[in-house]
Amino acid sequence: MANRLAQTTSPYLLQHADNPVDWWPWSPEAFEEARKRDVPVLLSVGYASCHWCHVMAHESFEDDGTAAYLNAHFVPVKVDREERPDVDAVYMEAVQAATGQGGWPMTVFLTPDAEPFYFGTYFPPEPRHGSPSFQQVLEGVTAAWTDRRDEVAEVAGRIVADLAGRSLVHGGDGVPGESEVAQALLGLTREYDEQHGGFGGAPKFPPAMVVEFLLRHYARTGAEGALQMAADTCTAMARGGIYDQLGGGFARYSVDREWIVPHFEKMLYDNALLCRVYAHLWRTTGSDEARRIALETADFMVRELRTAEGGFASALDADSEDADGKHVEGAYYVWTPEQLRDVLGEDDAAFAAAYFGVTEDGTFEEGASVLRLPGDAGPVDAARVTGVRARLLAARDERPHPGRDDKVVAAWNGLAIAALAETGAYFDRPDLVERATEAADLLVRVHLGEVARLTRTSKDGRAGDNAGVLEDYGDVAEGFLALAAVTGEGAWLEFAGFLLDIVLEQFTGEGGQLYDTAHDAEQLIRRPQDPTDSATPSGWTAAAGALLSYAAYTGSEAHRTAAEGALGVVKVLGPRVPRFVGWGLAVAEALLDGPREVAVAGPVGGELHRTALLGRAPGAVVAVGEGPGAGAEFPLLVDRPLLGGEPTAYVCRHFVCDAPTTDAGELAAKLGG
Repeated sequence: MANRLAQTTSPYLLQHADNPVDWWPWSPEAFEEARKRDVPVLLSVGYASCHWCHVMAHESFEDDGTAAYLNAHFVPVKVDREERPDVDAVYMEAVQAATGQGGWPMTVFLTPDAEPFYFGTYFPPEPRHGSPSFQQVLEGVTAAWTDRRDEVAEVAGRIVADLAGRSLVHGGDGVPGESEVAQALLGLTREYDEQHGGFGGAPKFPPAMVVEFLLRHYARTGAEGALQMAADTCTAMARGGIYDQLGGGFARYSVDREWIVPHFEKMLYDNALLCRVYAHLWRTTGSDEARRIALETADFMVRELRTAEGGFASALDADSEDADGKHVEGAYYVWTPEQLRDVLGEDDAAFAAAYFGVTEDGTFEEGASVLRLPGDAGPVDAARVTGVRARLLAARDERPHPGRDDKVVAAWNGLAIAALAETGAYFDRPDLVERATEAADLLVRVHLGEVARLTRTSKDGRAGDNAGVLEDYGDVAEGFLALAAVTGEGAWLEFAGFLLDIVLEQFTGEGGQLYDTAHDAEQLIRRPQDPTDSATPSGWTAAAGALLSYAAYTGSEAHRTAAEGALGVVKVLGPRVPRFVGWGLAVAEALLDGPREVAVAGPVGGELHRTALLGRAPGAVVAVGEGPGAGAEFPLLVDRPLLGGEPTAYVCRHFVCDAPTTDAGELAAKLGG
């Protein structure tokens, strides 16, 4: 019998709709039920492509005995962290504060007032490695609730008070300047892995936001060390197992320092951010490899993640069926020498094994290897590589495919729009710009819809029930601004302004601090507020970047002031934890450079427009259009006459302009191109 989750749109919640556990979605009614029955709430948080979430579901939530005990002693509540990042953030902060670590699945026990008193992540079905079994945890919590209620209340009260005391002020006086940026760069240099690229040890995550900062810093200052770290990290990832050498696109992270074995789930946000980073790396260096990776990653997103409505799905699972019909992590992606021989024959299999680093012992589990480019195969025949890759890809396509999480998340689609629009413009791929425009249309039509506020998710063209959070507004505005620059359509600038006005009204506190939820959002035990990046730019700095760009387009003092107020936190955190505030540092680079305002009076896609888009000046904004109506769409184009009837570019900073030019080479020089 299906439980209450059968009525939801979240693919993750629907995975649990047939559990014997009597799940409730997060709702006031669930807590009312707990109050009425005088039992605690078991909050279980995960997401659709989470490997250990599936494991715990199979071991415990599909088990009739465990479910019967759970249903008798708790009100079980299931949350998709991708739909409710606010709920996830608040309780994850409590888990990390109490245990020193976090992760998913997240398991939290709450009072009927939603106050947490006991935490964990994955609990095994029987005691293991010093960890109690899930059943033991349930029995222990039930005993405490029944016999030591005062103690539970005291613990819950203490945790809530501790969380309340963590509220951030805006983060300092003034904006980050040269000295903070230099200290941040020094900090990154210390954490840089010179041997393998990237930062820190294992597990190693793709540092897209940090690379963006390094490229902008190089563009502004010429610091070769910054470019070297960015380029070498991108090369190491592109040649590693974290990159899908057959189908394009990046896995979530590498379990080792060398980028060899990935955690195989593929997320939209990683691929959007990395596609854009490789496109920007190509813009900086002209690297053929960077161009190839940007285009292959863009094509992967369109081919594998695009939905029927024109948006982009959230993720592909790590797991899929192997030859024996068992669900195994990485089964779709890995190869044994024997499997290569079956597809390619002896000679080409030997060539492919050397080229892709497939060994007899394997680099993954059970003798299988993750394809990578170890680079020790000597000079290679490019045509042979292309043929081998095509045959392996066709054979892989016959394998059972990983599941897809079909929900469309506003923020992540904003990131994809920016990446596809710019990649399409740089490499003369108008189809990619069209895909970006279609996704943007979906966000306006479905996620903004009638309510004129952004909805976090949609599925099958139907808006979900959850309000957009700050990262949705910041990242969608960023995507719309990139689309405006590429297409010359001022409507996207207007939509970005509409979203950013909501940021000013609903998400901004005193002194420039930002909150992750709106003033009128559901009140949780604490209002979430996190200026540090996770796998995506923090909502705080994403909004700051979009506010800064919008101010450069329009001259709006209110948006400029809000951007500067929000960047105070980067002044404090940049020198201390640069790896976790990469996007904020990238925005700081734009601020230090102006950012520059480029007005191109001329045709969309013309030589001057293309030169402007390829300029490396950090965070430069580009307005393009011709004729008397252009200024109505882009304030930057007002009173920009043509010189001698020729298309003309104006480069300005703080609305003070250089002499106009009709020469593309001169324009490129002005923009560091």
